[in-house]
Amino acid sequence: MRATAPANDLGKRAEPGAERPCPVRYLGRQPIVDEKFRLYGYELLNRGSEENEFCGSGEHATREVVDHSLMLMPDPTIAFVNCTRAALVEGAVTVLPPAQTVLEILEDIQPDKELLRACRALKSQGYRLALDDFAPLRSRVPFIELADFVKIDYRASDARARREIDAMLKGSWALRIAEKIETEEEMRMARKEGCMLFQGYFFSRPLMMSSSTPPQNRMVYLRLLAVLQESPADLREVESLVLSDTMLCYRVLRMATSAMQGHPGAISTVREALLLVGDEAVRRMVTVALAAVLGGHRPQALVSMALARARFCELLAQAVQRPESQFYLLGMLSLLDALLEMPMPRIVSALPLDSEMKAALLGEPGPMRTALELVQALELCDWERCEKIRGPMSLTEGAVATMYVEALGWVARALQG
Repeated sequence: MRATAPANDLGKRAEPGAERPCPVRYLGRQPIVDEKFRLYGYELLNRGSEENEFCGSGEHATREVVDHSLMLMPDPTIAFVNCTRAALVEGAVTVLPPAQTVLEILEDIQPDKELLRACRALKSQGYRLALDDFAPLRSRVPFIELADFVKIDYRASDARARREIDAMLKGSWALRIAEKIETEEEMRMARKEGCMLFQGYFFSRPLMMSSSTPPQNRMVYLRLLAVLQESPADLREVESLVLSDTMLCYRVLRMATSAMQGHPGAISTVREALLLVGDEAVRRMVTVALAAVLGGHRPQALVSMALARARFCELLAQAVQRPESQFYLLGMLSLLDALLEMPMPRIVSALPLDSEMKAALLGEPGPMRTALELVQALELCDWERCEKIRGPMSLTEGAVATMYVEALGWVARALQG
């Protein structure tokens, strides 16, 4: 569970007798949210090769996480970083900003005197500590007084084990994080058992939604997405639809003004903004604004994920020589069921999409569906699945990892703007 960016010299064949080089590693960020689904932070995740294992040492992997964490977390989001014993004792993690970093003590690390002294020193510098995959073992007791967070795996623990953990944590101020939450029922159970933060596939997959008819303004959003699918887009129609929603109009004007700071004069109309930034920029600008409007009542992580999918699919389209604008919107549309609180079949039926995109959104096989499955595998840190998908696409590990890092960085910059 460690994250690292691709290096240019990774993946080469080792010379006889030389240490086997580490393969390119994929990157993942799994959101951690509070009970109201507000984003609290991300855990940085990593796996190695197709065999889903690290080569070399765990210390090397942790240092790579440290090297790239600042690049991956350009905004002031809290990053949970898995740490080996050596990284904690030797202070390798101290290059990370204390206010934004939670150091996770892995479940196989034993609390000897040297390590406990190092942890106290890190806390004095402002770092917070989390106990990963906490189990009700007496050997873990010395860590409790230092812990700011205790992570409880809801896949690996039963109710009895969690009661024992609860007894061990009496008197501790540590916040409990429920890991591996996959259903709403588990979310309710974890909340009832005292967890205040939550992590798992339940928060990074579209939620089960009702089939009620969407409000009129959301139908406008659907129409706008359909218009943006065309290349070039009909800017007059885009303008008309943007003007029909006050908040969307405001966001588009703000983003255009920010993007065109070097342009003489002021931007005073939506049409002026659309003409100035150009077709591709319009598509991105409007969809970012659209995600913000649609996601106003949804977890921030969901909005970020929709935009990251859009940008990743766009970059993937460049690599496999497919239409970039279509793939960008494919990524955006793939989470529209969660953003609009509508089932995907109803959304697809309301949009004048081509048959290939409709099929992909409904789960039918094809090149577009493959693109979605690749980005979903990256989100879930299913590296074995990533390897199986990227192979037939003639994409290297490094190429996929680079595209994903670029997509995450682009989203952070876009939402910050």
